[in-house]
Amino acid sequence: MRFSRAAHFYIQAAALLALTRHASAQDDGFDCRFSYGDLQYDLTPLAGEHRIMRERKSPPTTMRDVVKFNLCADLDIEDGTDARDQCPAGTRACLITINEKDDEDDRTVAVIPLATSSSAAVHVQRRAVADGEFALAPKGIILTFQGPTYPDSSDDSWAQTFNLRLTCSTESSGLTFSDYDGSDMWAEWSAPSGCGFGAAPPDSGSDKPNDDAEEGDGSSGSHMGSGLGYFFLLLLLAFVAYFGLGAYYNYSTYGATGLDLIPHRDFWREVPYMFKDVVSHLCSAVRPRHTNRGGYIAV
Repeated sequence: MRFSRAAHFYIQAAALLALTRHASAQDDGFDCRFSYGDLQYDLTPLAGEHRIMRERKSPPTTMRDVVKFNLCADLDIEDGTDARDQCPAGTRACLITINEKDDEDDRTVAVIPLATSSSAAVHVQRRAVADGEFALAPKGIILTFQGPTYPDSSDDSWAQTFNLRLTCSTESSGLTFSDYDGSDMWAEWSAPSGCGFGAAPPDSGSDKPNDDAEEGDGSSGSHMGSGLGYFFLLLLLAFVAYFGLGAYYNYSTYGATGLDLIPHRDFWREVPYMFKDVVSHLCSAVRPRHTNRGGYIAV
């Protein structure tokens, strides 16, 4: 079958449209569900638009930095607000700087897209060490959302990032604006979603429980073995202390030397013979007795 040039054009356009839709379907944006290491994370309880801010005094004005963000979806475009005073579509985190002065209207002096919705622009790392400290930090993760450069039309532009330190906690609290240096914006948040769940199952044949699991039957054997080891260790230390203190007493009191230093030497000299008698008695007790034909028991 032969096609006209117009038909070929429409076929190519349809194929290009299909490829574009397929490519966009490959990255529908970060959806707040992911795995990291041996844990699964679901941040959907933290979904929705949140706002945090800080104020910087610069008399006679005050600079107020407001950060709007939504971890799980793009920020909504606000109707009735000038497009120049809000971030474009496809933004996950937006910083707006407002200049305030008494008796004058507030002025928006900067609108900075901090993060995009692409899942490829989101990076996760585990909180390992507290900033500037050697002590271990609380359990949790750090989310880094990458954004475009700002300003995009200047030679002196900086790549923007929105960084969230998400700490494991029993309840949500402490959402704060931590810092912004013109490129990296940092926020702090404590929430149960930062704990993770569903650790990978242990290898087959291994009874080692998860770190967060309650102690059960699988740990009783290890505790029993540990207790038995401590018992023998204490017994050995008691013997060492007994012989050491006894030898010192015999030396300091009687001036004993050599084998005479052994405390209760006569008793320990008889121990091998007592052990031999015990073994002999046990052997005779378990040895089967044979009877003769007359019914007498051999003595």
